[in-house]
Amino acid sequence: MLDGVYAMTIGVLIGVNAGGHKGWVTVKCRLCAREMDITKNIVYHCPKCVSNHRSYFCEADARRLKYKCPYCGHELEVLGMPKQR
Repeated sequence: MLDGVYAMTIGVLIGVNAGGHKGWVTVKCRLCAREMDITKNIVYHCPKCVSNHRSYFCEADARRLKYKCPYCGHELEVLGMPKQR
């Protein structure tokens, strides 16, 4: 009966495989290389280019780009927030 308790992996994962590892929630701004935590900072991204170019932008660079993607010209969106219509 105690074998089931020891077989669980809760608390066993450490390092990069841990659920709370900083690498899972950290992205870099494509222009200024500022590290941003997506849970704390406002991060802009281009939905078309995020898979190809990892196009994440900080608030200052998004404002400087007039909220347009420099790669495709599509409008930048806030990461994690649904698009309002």
